Amino acid sequence: MGPRGPRPGGPGGRGPGGPSMSGEKAKNSKGTILRLLKYLAKFKGSLALVIFLVCLSTVANLGGTYCLRPVINAISLIGETDEATRAVITLADMSGEITRGLIALLALYFLGALANWGQSYVLASVSQNTVREIRMDMFRRMEKLPLKFFDTHTHGELMSRATNDVETISQTLSMSVAQIFSSVITLIGTFVMMIVLSVPLTVVTLVIVPVMLFLTRTIAKYTRRYYGRQQAALGEMNGHIEETVSGEYAVKVFCREREAEEKFDVLSKSYYKNAVRAQVVSGVVAPLMGMFNNLNYAVTAFMGGLFAVVRLFGIFATMDIGSVAAFLNYSNMFSRPVNELANMFSQFQSALAGAERVFEIMDEPNEYIGDAEKPVMEKVAGEVVLDHVNFGYDDSRLILKDVCIHAKPGETIALVGPTGAGKTTIVNLLTRFYDINSGSITIDGIDIGSVQKDSLRRRIAIVLQDTHMFSETVRENIRYGKLDASDEDVESAAYLANAHEFIERLSDGYDTMLSDDASNISQGQRQLLSIARAMLADPDILILDEATSSVDTRTELKIQEAMKNLMYGRTSFVIAHRLSTIREADKILVLVDGRIVESGNHKELIAKDGMYAKLYNGQFDEE
Repeated sequence: MGPRGPRPGGPGGRGPGGPSMSGEKAKNSKGTILRLLKYLAKFKGSLALVIFLVCLSTVANLGGTYCLRPVINAISLIGETDEATRAVITLADMSGEITRGLIALLALYFLGALANWGQSYVLASVSQNTVREIRMDMFRRMEKLPLKFFDTHTHGELMSRATNDVETISQTLSMSVAQIFSSVITLIGTFVMMIVLSVPLTVVTLVIVPVMLFLTRTIAKYTRRYYGRQQAALGEMNGHIEETVSGEYAVKVFCREREAEEKFDVLSKSYYKNAVRAQVVSGVVAPLMGMFNNLNYAVTAFMGGLFAVVRLFGIFATMDIGSVAAFLNYSNMFSRPVNELANMFSQFQSALAGAERVFEIMDEPNEYIGDAEKPVMEKVAGEVVLDHVNFGYDDSRLILKDVCIHAKPGETIALVGPTGAGKTTIVNLLTRFYDINSGSITIDGIDIGSVQKDSLRRRIAIVLQDTHMFSETVRENIRYGKLDASDEDVESAAYLANAHEFIERLSDGYDTMLSDDASNISQGQRQLLSIARAMLADPDILILDEATSSVDTRTELKIQEAMKNLMYGRTSFVIAHRLSTIREADKILVLVDGRIVESGNHKELIAKDGMYAKLYNGQFDEE
């Protein structure tokens, strides 16, 4: 994702804190399943092919099993005849019934295996395309979520949803969709063949099914709950890893390795506990199903053998040996899909929990809802007015109280004051990262709430204290300010930002690749690239949020010169830590506890000998 502007929780501002979003269990399994089916429905043609191949594979396996019946009957017939006839029957069967049955059996099993491979191949494409759609929709929605959402959720937890939860969905789709079709078709086909062979034995086999379904349904309730907790615990653990790795410098500086390890141990144990519970509860299904299947098989074999013996003695001709053998195979085939469906419940519940966590993000309010109906803000002169603005990140406490600011086109307005006074909050309101509680903010007389947010933000550029660079070339990082800019425009912006000289000294000049967050260049150089990016964007209004507070004096002079070039002819708001950098500002506003307590230029405020004079003289004495 691209740079998002100042974070309310960053230096000079205050943002809302909040726990990461997590679900105990899939609260709406039916709704989640329907949403997944809508994604699958986009690939109807491929799914139809999968269903056809599943049917073909199932029919081939059912037919292959039925081919055992004449083969076994032919062999059993040999045992029932006298020695004189046995030789003739053996030759006839070997060349007739047995040979044809074995050939048909092999052909059908081969066809079933081929269809099975085909369905796996097609389904892999369907599942990956489906997950790609889900992942893309999730990313699109994340890009349209308000800044407040990212301030109240850890990055690691969001990453866990975009990777682990989506991967769980992928694995379930690739393994379960065909298995569900296959299981249902196998159940229907096997049931029909069992009825054809013997109604009494079919009744014996079916007695156990309601018991199995009841147990599976009961266990599934607990499985879903524990898998939801497992996914939530995994998100929290990943969030801690992400924060620790990105803040490793601070961890080592303050020697907090042990505390980081202890917290990770707590989160890891929580994940372990929930994962074990989920696995143990879901693991009960397989042995229970196995026990009932074995019991069912034994009863069926006993009854089938009894019917066959009765037939042999000629008392009541019900079943032959071949039919009993085929029926027992069908009995196994009938119980197998029931077992598979039962065993799939654990993974299916995990996928549902993961899918619901992904869909929770997709269901978050889009900050651009209703924007399409609003007019676009075209190029502006830059007259900015904040009229009696009140704002708080939550209803319990106001951050800004009755703030009034009037910036004329081309003026430079400096915002100073202690940490937490509300300086960065004003920036967040100007860019509509947050919306005001009351009052109004206008640009050239246009209420910023009445225009499209994108068009408003295109009129504004922000240079932050903590700049963000991408793992791209220097040229592409500057071009981020205007994606259709030519190479000449990029280099011209770098020259005006005083960045051209140091870029030329890099190993590959403008084509030098920046490492993760540009750690292979200095903080001051990152600031110059950020200014060049803003220069290329050619904004009407400029915001500089403590852009020189983290650099040395020599680099600061270069940055100040670059900022003067950038600010020329533009309405600018400058949040300054070093007050010496804002002496030439047209107006300086002093904020204390969300209120403007002083206003004027440098000379006027020094003459007042108030809050600004104390702050300025205090810094001057320190220097």
